Amino acid sequence: MCSDTRPDPAEGLGRFLRFHRDRLSPAGAGLPSAGRRRVPGLRRDEVAALAGVSPSYYSRLEQGREISPSLRVLEALARVLRLGEADKRELFRLARPATRRTKSPFRVERVRPHLRQLIESWTGTPAFVLGHAQDLLVANALANALYRDFAQRDNVLRMLFLDPAAKAFYRNAERARLRAVAGLQQTAASAPEDPRVLELVGELSVRSREFRSLWAREYARVPAYDVKQVHHSGVGELELRHEVLDIRSAPGQQLVVLHAEPGSPSADGLALLGSIGAPEVPHQQDPAHDA
Repeated sequence: MCSDTRPDPAEGLGRFLRFHRDRLSPAGAGLPSAGRRRVPGLRRDEVAALAGVSPSYYSRLEQGREISPSLRVLEALARVLRLGEADKRELFRLARPATRRTKSPFRVERVRPHLRQLIESWTGTPAFVLGHAQDLLVANALANALYRDFAQRDNVLRMLFLDPAAKAFYRNAERARLRAVAGLQQTAASAPEDPRVLELVGELSVRSREFRSLWAREYARVPAYDVKQVHHSGVGELELRHEVLDIRSAPGQQLVVLHAEPGSPSADGLALLGSIGAPEVPHQQDPAHDA
């Protein structure tokens, strides 16, 4: 009886990915030099980080256990592996991605006017709204004053990993980074083809060695409640309860509220911060573009 010797398409995809991963140097992928390495090419976790997917998902691709990568994931892999047009066509042929049209999750996220008005009315409590990739969508005056030491208040992960102010501001910056990365991993797991997540992970992987290391790990679910200890350049030490609430009217968005124990030195610090005033140009949306 004759056996079918045709190669398994999934196995062929794995070999293809391993070949191009092995032949691409860290410098060729845009990564900084990290000294001597055991292998000349990229590691699996490095490819996963640059492509914006989880290490376990990428491992399944190479092992032939994931047979339906999305078009967006394939585009990201082609970009990371620096594939030419011929190799890119071969990647798509081996993967045989589903061609059905799906609604892209990428969109300009907006905060509803009533929610923005609500948090702006909280003059004694820092509050802000995050998008699905932890983009800072809108913040009230006290939140802007709290984070005024950061050069650019646009995304929590970019603030934590790319802004030097984070080390002085957070008393436990490592814990804050772990929490933020775990939250982004949860988003990536539910929507591995999300273009905003792919873009953010790719940028942070190139610019932050620490992010690449943390992204390669696996984390449990992020608790909705935490206590943050921070140092503000204007009012000193603050201990704030960190509460995260899902916004049901805008799936993927979260309301973050920071609250000090009444009568505590931290409450006095927030009151002083409020009297000092918020930055001249607070981070918020143009009302004309609100949904």
